[in-house]
Amino acid sequence: MPRKRDPRRRRPSVAAERRGRGLAWTGILLPGLLLASCAVGPDFIAPSAPAVDGFTREQRLAATTSAPVAGGNAQGFASGGDISGYWWTLFRSKQLSAFVEEAVRNHPDVQAAQFALRNARENAPAQQGSLFPQVTADGSAQREQATTAQQGQWPGQTSNYTLYGASVSVSYALDIWGGTRRQVESLQAQADYQAFKLEATYLALTANVVTAAITDASLRDQITATEEIIKAESDQLVRIQHQFEIGANSKSDVLSQEATLAQARATLAPLQKQLAQQRNQLMAYLGRLPSQDRGEHVRLADLRLPGRLPVSLPSTLVRQRPDIRQAEATLHQATATVGVGIANLLPQLTLSGSYGASGPERLFSPDTIVWSAASSVSQKIFDGATLYHTKEADVATFEQDLALYKSAVVTAFQNVADSLRAIQYDAATLKAQAAAEKATADSLAMAVEQFKTGAVPYVTVINAQQSYLNARVSRIKAQATRFTDTAALFQSLGGGWWNRTDETPDALPRANPGYFAGPDKKNQEAMR
Repeated sequence: MPRKRDPRRRRPSVAAERRGRGLAWTGILLPGLLLASCAVGPDFIAPSAPAVDGFTREQRLAATTSAPVAGGNAQGFASGGDISGYWWTLFRSKQLSAFVEEAVRNHPDVQAAQFALRNARENAPAQQGSLFPQVTADGSAQREQATTAQQGQWPGQTSNYTLYGASVSVSYALDIWGGTRRQVESLQAQADYQAFKLEATYLALTANVVTAAITDASLRDQITATEEIIKAESDQLVRIQHQFEIGANSKSDVLSQEATLAQARATLAPLQKQLAQQRNQLMAYLGRLPSQDRGEHVRLADLRLPGRLPVSLPSTLVRQRPDIRQAEATLHQATATVGVGIANLLPQLTLSGSYGASGPERLFSPDTIVWSAASSVSQKIFDGATLYHTKEADVATFEQDLALYKSAVVTAFQNVADSLRAIQYDAATLKAQAAAEKATADSLAMAVEQFKTGAVPYVTVINAQQSYLNARVSRIKAQATRFTDTAALFQSLGGGWWNRTDETPDALPRANPGYFAGPDKKNQEAMR
């Protein structure tokens, strides 16, 4: 016979039932949370800097030699000195600084790198959401009409009623082995990579603008020098022809001067072509089209060569060069990916549950409450060794990235050493070229005077003119090289990005009302 209910035994209250379910969930979640405190796979440790005292064989670099021309002052090296985040201002040219600011503001490569960084920074927290329980709420309301004719009663009677339903479902994939956290770590490393890629883009662009502006100034001076020489030789040709007409010179002297003048004129067009192409390149760096060239330019005579050059310590170079930090971030990402591969080989635990109510009236009354709790464990038994080989491939990628990191370090140290040597030897070159220009100018003046007295043939004057033209152009090139060498040193040392305070390149770019402001702007607004 059925057991009678003991009247002294009360039914548990709803609150008591909830407390019981809460304790049950705690018993399920707590072990998982404790296990989730560890993460399999290797923890990333940034490689240490090479244990060297300097970038060259000499422990201390001597100051460079000087030359008696603009940009020919001596330069000393300050070992361990810090680099300005706005190193191009050391050349003391407002136009050069204006070029750099315009390029950073307008160049599409910088803007593309900024949005790539934003993408990477959004992906990391998106993946981080997987570490938390996924909660879904459902609700429903259904109005129905029923008739007793369905049960065979006739005539049937109809009735209307409403069914309500509401539930909350929770699913939680426990990150026992830290696979998800390693994925988040990998994405954070990818964001670091994009951040330093942006810095590398910024540094390359600023250095290219400075170099292009200096090259532009050098070509202008070379053209000016060539035009001055062409004018002087044209005047000389007029004198030689006049002397020939009065019988003081031979026809061969006239022909020789005409040939020399033609050779000088032949050097002008290639320089003009180089200048035109250099202007197009500079406009591209500024984010302009070639037709938008407004003619602004830098003059070599207006530039100032920094007399004291900071040289970072080798131990700090690996923290300053954007390309090395990019390689380090890639290595970090590969390390985290190995941890993901190891975690995928281990069992995966998932907890799920739901709580809700369903009925025609009075939702969440004791008679309408429904709930469930479940846990599941999955482990691949056989997959053709796919997961194992995937993990081994990740290990190989880590070893590859480690080798590429070492290569980036070697290249960086080579760049700094090359820049230091260039500054030393190009200073000596400028001094020699300045001396050669003075000597050929004196030789030309002497040859002209001797020719007037008949002491030397006219071919001596021709040779002196050609030597002077070559020496003057070579001096201008050497003069510009002193400035580009200095820019290359600042670039090889990382560009001082860590010292910028008023503006950072990772800020998202403003809408640029330039030559793509038509449908491009509409598409951008549609994305908002």
